[in-house]
Amino acid sequence: MSGKHTIGLVVPFAEDKVPDEGLKMYPGITFVPRGTGVRSLTPEGYDAAVDKIVPAAEDLARQGVEAVMVIGTSLTFYRGPEFHDELLERVKKATGLPCSTMSKAVADGLDAVGAKKVAVSTAYSKVVNDKLTEWLKWRGFEVQALESFGITDFGGGAVAKSEEEIIELTAKACAESPKADGVLISCGGLRTLNCADPIEKRVGLPVVTSTQSAFWAALGLVGESGRIPGYGRMLAEQSAPKP
Repeated sequence: MSGKHTIGLVVPFAEDKVPDEGLKMYPGITFVPRGTGVRSLTPEGYDAAVDKIVPAAEDLARQGVEAVMVIGTSLTFYRGPEFHDELLERVKKATGLPCSTMSKAVADGLDAVGAKKVAVSTAYSKVVNDKLTEWLKWRGFEVQALESFGITDFGGGAVAKSEEEIIELTAKACAESPKADGVLISCGGLRTLNCADPIEKRVGLPVVTSTQSAFWAALGLVGESGRIPGYGRMLAEQSAPKP
């Protein structure tokens, strides 16, 4: 990397905490978190946090960060694609900085690997899965099959899922998607850092995941490629989009 960078993260946790997978991916970057307090993986749970995103981003800008990434896939797509785009513009206007969201990052990741027809696995319940499908269609992707854990509690439910459980759920979605040309694992709570590579070896398709996409895209906001080996094709081969 060309130099030391400081990136602000608006995170869904109640506390100011950096997702540890991002710290493992990019140990040379300083990440400054601000929590918003999602209460559950439901529209009501997201409602408790969504109005705190812009103030949190403004606070990060005052701390001198170079860019802002809004962590939380479902938090940023659950009110629909138009709301997402409006929210992102509000964050950009409030901070005057390069900004993105985890939802945009997964779409950017799928674009980067050339995927259009995707097999999807998620942590979510049906109401959230339906909003994810709407978001992906808005961005030009076809959902071939979707498998989910059906989790509604925030925090422990998704985090408790093992890498093997995530890999098996995703492989099931892939088995139902013979025409798929890419794979998406959606939910920043799922610990997916070591899942992409084994899935790619098993099914032969590029894998995009929420947390890895967000940190990769965050590096792009400060002019870095975000490319790192060992965690799947997207991170190894594709440079993050520049702002």
